Amino acid sequence: MPMWLTVVLLGIIEGITEFLPVSSTGHLLIAERWLTRQSDLFNVVIQCGAVLAVLPLFPARLHQFFFRWREKATQDYLLKILTAFAITGAGGFMLEKKHFKLPEELLPVAVALFAGGVLFVVVERWLRGRTLGSEVTWAVVVAVGIGQLIAAVFPGTSRSGATILLALILGLNRVAATEFSFLVGIPTMLAAGGLKIFKALHHAAGLPAEHWGMVWLATVVAAIISFIAVKWLLRYVQTHTFIAFGWYRIALAILIGILLLA
Repeated sequence: MPMWLTVVLLGIIEGITEFLPVSSTGHLLIAERWLTRQSDLFNVVIQCGAVLAVLPLFPARLHQFFFRWREKATQDYLLKILTAFAITGAGGFMLEKKHFKLPEELLPVAVALFAGGVLFVVVERWLRGRTLGSEVTWAVVVAVGIGQLIAAVFPGTSRSGATILLALILGLNRVAATEFSFLVGIPTMLAAGGLKIFKALHHAAGLPAEHWGMVWLATVVAAIISFIAVKWLLRYVQTHTFIAFGWYRIALAILIGILLLA
C-alpha cells in the first residue's frame, strides 16, 4: 500500500475516534497491525491536529472566555477546567517519573473496550427517567481529572468515554458532560502532545528522519475529519443516549478477541 494512502487512513481513524467515546489509541493500535506502523511523533502530531480542529465548534465558550472573563460564572467554569487539567497533569507527572509505558498489546485494548461498552449500556439504562443537571459540580471536576488518568493508563478506555461516563453517573446531562469533557481534553492533550513532540525532537539524533510531508498530510486529514465528527456528536447527544457507542465498543472488543484466538 502506498505510504500516502496509509497515512490518510490513519488520519481518518484518528479524526473519527479522538473525541468519540470509542478510544483513538485503541483504534490506532488495531489499525497498525495491518498498516505500516508509524513513529510515536507521527501519532502525537496528528492527535494535536485533531484536537485543535474542534476549537471553532465552541464559539460561545470561546467568546465567553475571551470577552466575558471578568464574570464570576466564566471564572468559575475556567477554574473547573484548570482544576481537572491540573489533576490529570499531576497524575501524568507521577506516571512519567515512574517511567510508565502504554501497553501495545491488543488484549488489554479489547478488555477496556468491552468494560467501557458494558458500563455505557448499564449506566444509560440506569439513567432512564432521571432528570440530569447542567451544572458542572466539583465532584464532576475531580472525576473528569481522574477519568483522563484512567484512560491514559488503560489503552482502549477512551479519554472522552471515561470522563463522559463518570460525569453522567454524577448527574450531569449528556450535552454538558460532552462539552466539559472536550474542553478539559483540549489543553490536556495539547500539553501532553507538546511535551512528547519536544522530547522526540530533542532525542532525534540517531533516529530515522521523520517524513514531515506525510505527517502534515495525516494531520490535515485528522483535523478535517475530527471537526466533522465532533460537530456531528455535539448535535447527536442533544437527542440521543450513548448506548449505541456502548454496543459498538462491545462488538469491537468481541471482534478483537476472535482475531486474537484465530
